[in-house]
Amino acid sequence: MERFAWMGRIRPGKTEEYKKRHDEIWPEMKELLKQAGIRNYTIWSDGNVLFGYYECEQGIAFAEKTQAGSSVVDRWNAYMEDVLELEMDPETGAQPKLRQMFLME
Repeated sequence: MERFAWMGRIRPGKTEEYKKRHDEIWPEMKELLKQAGIRNYTIWSDGNVLFGYYECEQGIAFAEKTQAGSSVVDRWNAYMEDVLELEMDPETGAQPKLRQMFLME
């Protein structure tokens, strides 16, 4: 299992809408994340700054490839564009990976 962490930013004044959309996440989006082997997905905020973390049962490359080929992810990204600022890696179509600096299990 590999771990993946990302950072983003909620657009000013959109915090409640960001939270609402995740509280009402589409069933097909959740299913796609499961198909990608993504587990233990959590997103935290500090003001408008977001930190996301998930574990990839079949590896990060598999999770990225599964998401990159999905029209559900494309629709979700378009849906979130007005509330979320994300830098995307042009090679993978996913958020740039953060470098792990410490792990205690």
